[in-house]
Amino acid sequence: MLYAIISQDVEDSLEKRKSVRSDHLARLHQLKEQGRLVLAGPHPALDTEEPGEAGFTGSLIVAEFDSLAHAQQWADEDPYIAAGVYHQVQVKPFKKVLP
Repeated sequence: MLYAIISQDVEDSLEKRKSVRSDHLARLHQLKEQGRLVLAGPHPALDTEEPGEAGFTGSLIVAEFDSLAHAQQWADEDPYIAAGVYHQVQVKPFKKVLP
């Protein structure tokens, strides 16, 4: 089943994001290689794809997991959590309708 992992950043998270971004992306690439990643990306703090020093306010990942518990465990092990980037992470079942 698909699950949405919806994360909210702490204030001024950009430097923390940069410090572990490669580790965060490596896990996403692994999901992609396994054919389980639907989409992933950050929420820019400004209405632009490149917010510069304004950074990001959170992230969204939609991926396939065996269960809600497995999705939650995967989310809990995100390097952004260990680095203090996220102050809140919500994992919810997701039903893709379109496209």
